This record gives sequence, structure tokens and C-alpha cells, in this order.
Amino acid sequence: MKKEIFNNRKNILKDLILNNELYVPMKTKELAILLQVSKEQRHELQEVLDALVAEGTIGVTKKGKYCKPETTAVTGVYESTRRGFGFVVVEGREDDIFIKESDSNGAFHMDKVRITITNEKKKDRRAEGKVLNVLEHQITELVGTYQKSKNYGFVIPDNGKIAYDVFIPQEKSLGAVTGHKVVVKINAYGGKGKNPEGQVTEIIGHINDPGTDIMSIVKGYDLPVEFPDNVMNSLKDIPDEVDSKDYSGRFDIRDMQMVTIDGEDAKDLDDAITITEEDGLFHLGVHIADVSHYVTEGSPLDKEALKRGTSVYLVDRVIPMLPHKLSNGICSLNEGVDRLALSCFMDIDYKGNVLSHKICETVVKVDRRMSYTNVKKILVDKDESVIAEYKELVPMFERMEKLAAILRDKRYKRGSVDFDFPETKITLNEKGEPIEIKPYDRNVATRIIEDFMLIANETVAEDYFWQEMPFVYRSHENPDPEKIAKLGTFINNFGYSIRIGDEVHPKELQKLLTKIEGTAEENLIARLTLRSMKRAQYTTECVGHFGLAAKYYCHFTSPIRRYPDLQIHRIIKENLHGGMKDKRVDHYNKILSEVAKHASTTERRADDAERDTDKLKMVQYMEKYIGDEFEGVISGMTAWGIYVELPNTIEGMVSLASMRDGYYVYDENHYEMINENTGKVYKLGQKVKVIVAGTDRILRTIDFEFA
Repeated sequence: MKKEIFNNRKNILKDLILNNELYVPMKTKELAILLQVSKEQRHELQEVLDALVAEGTIGVTKKGKYCKPETTAVTGVYESTRRGFGFVVVEGREDDIFIKESDSNGAFHMDKVRITITNEKKKDRRAEGKVLNVLEHQITELVGTYQKSKNYGFVIPDNGKIAYDVFIPQEKSLGAVTGHKVVVKINAYGGKGKNPEGQVTEIIGHINDPGTDIMSIVKGYDLPVEFPDNVMNSLKDIPDEVDSKDYSGRFDIRDMQMVTIDGEDAKDLDDAITITEEDGLFHLGVHIADVSHYVTEGSPLDKEALKRGTSVYLVDRVIPMLPHKLSNGICSLNEGVDRLALSCFMDIDYKGNVLSHKICETVVKVDRRMSYTNVKKILVDKDESVIAEYKELVPMFERMEKLAAILRDKRYKRGSVDFDFPETKITLNEKGEPIEIKPYDRNVATRIIEDFMLIANETVAEDYFWQEMPFVYRSHENPDPEKIAKLGTFINNFGYSIRIGDEVHPKELQKLLTKIEGTAEENLIARLTLRSMKRAQYTTECVGHFGLAAKYYCHFTSPIRRYPDLQIHRIIKENLHGGMKDKRVDHYNKILSEVAKHASTTERRADDAERDTDKLKMVQYMEKYIGDEFEGVISGMTAWGIYVELPNTIEGMVSLASMRDGYYVYDENHYEMINENTGKVYKLGQKVKVIVAGTDRILRTIDFEFA
């Protein structure tokens, strides 16, 4: 079809669909009849319609009817990338929608936008769309590094997803100089070839000043550091020690042998353990700080805790959900002092079955504050000096180890999936400089506490599910079938398989991880299995926890640092006191959905901030090793580079531009980078040697080159 004829037909169809008041959405066949297009020419009509949809001029419904783009428009959040293109996340839609830079219509990172879908998803190709208009700018401030020019300045955003530097007129720079970390208020969002414009509202400090780097991340994520005056004032009514009148009606278990087990540097101790064994049963008590006794619903403390959602554990500081007077004081189960708790007592047989349980309010007194290190020294290292120091507690730790192994075995048999990827432990000196980075040690003691917290969380969740109470559950939905099918196809290349019916059972993934243990492809397949899973979140519906193969699961054990735990403590206590009448049930049904959603959002924000501070310190650490060679494992691939992870958990990227031995193409179906000239292949999980080529504190990136 000649270009002139094609464009003329586009204009006719565009005018008919967009501007004719009498037009109703029609399919291709109906349009062909209306426009008197013959059957032989119908393919030409289809070609013109496809072109109009692809450019976002018109829309097409799921039933194939052509209409105004607004009719089929969807609303979502635009997430940009430094490379210019972006993605729109639509609530309820499994996959993001790809937006070309030319189709972004000036949208800024995290803008709420309306888009029309120009190409639906096909096999491995994402759906594509075009931004019709921006509904709301959600980012009004950002943090970045100031660069001074002659008569103006600009700020390079710390957020690597923001593609443009922000222009700062000289009179709005607040006197910032090159290298200052600053907070910028955005006055104009720019567009087609024009950068955003803003003004400096705060100078955090110079990039080389100790603490400025972390505080920049804190400000960038808008993490609340200081508590408001009304919250601090309300602390005057909270005692430093438990008032004896609060013991009334509580089960007094201060004479039971009880310990806390935490990391050496932990200060907010919210769980303690009691355990005995008799007549073929373990009697396990998990005792959790009764935070809700002091943080009452609707109080300034409660509103601030809800707003924060969670404590944030950064590499050099903790930003707590609750003020220290609570988190490290009256609510912390410190050694040798009376504390109020909410306890879950469980009678567990030698097969790991919870035969009976009781949830009640208690008064507790911890005998010893134990560390993971010392418990490991007792149970694994058989350290005589440590055993002598805690000799009266040694039988208790042996019972713990025995029961934890039973519970772990039971969980394993039902299909619980354990991804044992190492977390990072970063040690800083007094100047905030990283002096050691290594995998965090998971030992017998950390696993004991994990196992006991898991069984308490499951027991409480099942109890309240069957009571049909309004509740907040910790849910982990089944993986997306397409991702599992793709994983199944890939592992066939290595001689493995997984059974996939309507949905995959966690036991299938667990069996796969067991089979690959110790093999060359273990790292590769384990990572791909993890990536095929969904993210856990808080919900008001009990949909189960796929990764744990648990039908019922909640977060009950950390009310000092997680709001959902505090929320369900309040519900449990109200129920224990007989106060869960229809009016209160209605109240909780109204608020819990928003509580769960907000808690999931603040949890993600905390995770992102923690990851960014870790990345920053990793960059600073590797600055000392530029030019040095390391061995690592290929941990990820994109169309523009290969990620390599070192044994100390530090990850960097080998860019395709630095690979001088020819032209490489990324095969995303097989997770391979292939040299089209030589046939050389790099695979996910492959061991490689790399040289540290450079680092960038602003972008928080480490550049490797293959040795």
C-alpha cells in the first residue's frame, strides 16, 4: 500500500472512531461493512487499524472492538530507568507494561499515569503501552549530588531510576558547592528534551563527610528519623519498670527457666523461650513482648508506629518503629527484670505436631540474655569455658536443638522451600568506613530461633483463622504458572524436571533444590527458582505461605519492630478479654485492609533502603581494590551486561562495552550471553575471574572486567 493512501486511510478511520458522535465500538468485520471494504481488501483495513493501535491513537477492547484510547486506558505507576524507557505497574496485572522513551509523554519516575496498551503480551515479549497523560506527580522532592557550573547548577539524583539531572538556577542553590548532597524540591518536571527544574531546600553535607552518604539514603526514602513532639510527650505516661498492678489477670511464669537468644548487638529483644520435655511431649513457650499494653489504639504512639510500619535496619543505624524508651526499655525482654508478654504455649509431640496450645497474657522474667555465638559454642563447638559459664542452661539448649530439628524435618517433609543465600554482614570503623564484608553466619542457634518463631506464627494464624476473626496474615501466593513453566523448560537442559499441573506444589521446588545441591549448576538453578517466586506480603485473607508450604501463617513474634504483629496482638488481647463484639469486628474489617497494604509498602521501602546502604558501603569497600583480581559467580544478565557476585556477597557488572572479544547477544530464554563471532558462551551460575575496573559512589555501582 502506498504511503499516501495508507496515511489517508488512517485519517479516515481516526476521524470516524475519535470524532464521530454516532460511532460505537466495532470489530474489523463491522468496520469493513460500514466502510464498504471488500473481503479481498480487509487485510489492508486490518493493517491500518493495527498501525493506529500501535501508535496509541485508538484502543482495542479484549473482544477486538476498536474505540477511543480512553475507553481501554488503564491507570498505573510509571517507573523510569536511566536508559530512558520505563515500565508501568498496574495493580492486579501480573506483568509490567513496557513504555518506550518516545511514548512516555513526559512522565516522571513514580508518576501516576493513564496509558493505552499498544501491543499485548506475546510469549516472552512484554506488553507495550503509551502514556496518554500524567494524573499525579508522586515524587515532589529528591536527593542527589550537586554539581556547580558557571551560572547555574544541576543535581544528579541518587535514585538510579531517574533518567534526568535536575537543573538548579544559581539563585535557588542555597549556596551548595560541587559534591554537596542536597534535597531538591521539583518545581517543573521537564519533558521532550528539557530537564526537570528545582530548588535546593536542604544541604545534607559533603559527599566525603562521615555519615552524609547514609543520611542521603534516609532522606531519599523519606524515612522518618525524629519522633514528633506529641509522640515524645506521650512517653511521660509510660513507666520505666512494670507496674505491679498490671500483673492482675496474667499468668505469672517468672519462675520458669527462660532465655532470649539474639545477635550480640541487638537491643530490642522481643522474644523469649521456655522449653521442657516430659511424657513424650515438648512444652514450648514462645513469649513475645506485650507492646500493645503500652501502645494503645489511636494514640500518638500508635499513629506514628502505623505510619512507619516497620523498623529500618541500616548498616550503621536503626531507625526504630517505636521510641527507644519502649523498644530498648519497657518492651524489651531484658535479662533479670519483670516484663509483660503475650505468650503462645505449645505441646508438641516427637513428630512435630502441635497437639494443643494456649495463647495468654503473661508476666515474664528472662534468666539470661544469650547470643547466637555462645549457643553455637555450647551445642556445636563444645566450648568447655562457655559450657561452664551457662551450665544450668545447657540441658535447655539441648532440648531446643532436638525440638528444632524435629520441626525443621516436619516442615521439610511437607515441602517448605529453604533458599540459603547468604545475607551480608558489613563491619564499619568509627568513621563509617567499611573494613570487612562477609556473608552473615547462619548457625544452629539462628535456626533454632527461626524454627520456634515459625511454629508460633503458624499456630496463632491457624487459631484465629478457625475463629473467623478479622486478622492480618503473612501471605506468599503461588508462583506465576508461566514463570514456573519457563523454569521447567530451562532445567530440562540439565536433565532435571518438575511436575506442573494447574499449579506447582512447593515440594516440587524443594526436591529440585535438593537434587542440585553440590552440583555446578546449583547457584544458577537456585537463583532462577527464587526469581520465579512472588513476593510475600500482608493480607486480610488467609491464602497460605507457598515458600513455607504452610496453610496458615502470620507475623506474631516481633511487635517492637513490625506493625502487623502489634496489630494482631491488639486483636488477640481484645478477644481474650471477650471484647470482640460485632461493633469491634466491623471496626477491624474496615481498617485491616489498609493496614496490611501500608505495612507491605513500608516493608518494601525498608528493604530497598537497607539494600541501597549495603550497596553504597560495598562500593566504598571495593575502591581499595581497583585493579585487583577476584573469582566470582555470574549472578545475573541483562542486554547490556553480566553481573558477577564475589564470595563476600559483593556484586558488580561487566558491561558489554568492556568485552573486547567480539559482539555478544543475550539469550534471555537460556540465560546465556553468546559471542556471535567466536561462539563463546557465558552462563548464569558460571564461575569467572574478574578485575575491579572502577566504582561510582553516586550511582552505587562497581565495574568489573573479565580477567
